Amino acid sequence: MYAIVEIAGQQFKAEAGKRLYVHRLEAERGSVVEFEKVLLIDADGTVKVGAPTVDGAKVVCEVLSHLKGDKVIIFKKKRRKGYRKCNGHRQYFTELKINEVLA
Repeated sequence: MYAIVEIAGQQFKAEAGKRLYVHRLEAERGSVVEFEKVLLIDADGTVKVGAPTVDGAKVVCEVLSHLKGDKVIIFKKKRRKGYRKCNGHRQYFTELKINEVLA
């Protein structure tokens, strides 16, 4: 059984026991978070598609940690002009463990 759930504006495939890395959530480490924006549920081949969400369905997750992603280098250059600019960025993520998918 899996569900397609919307978390922080992005859609993820959620299965019980799996881990997800989502954009930083305002939740304490070790707390339990529920998401009710379930867009689709597949229960052993039976698919329920919401319009826009499935009624009564939710995904229960536990917050494992807050961490930062890999560094991304942004380099800009204009040839023959002497213009070079270098920036770096590390995205903040939250690691979630999916406890159960309720339909």
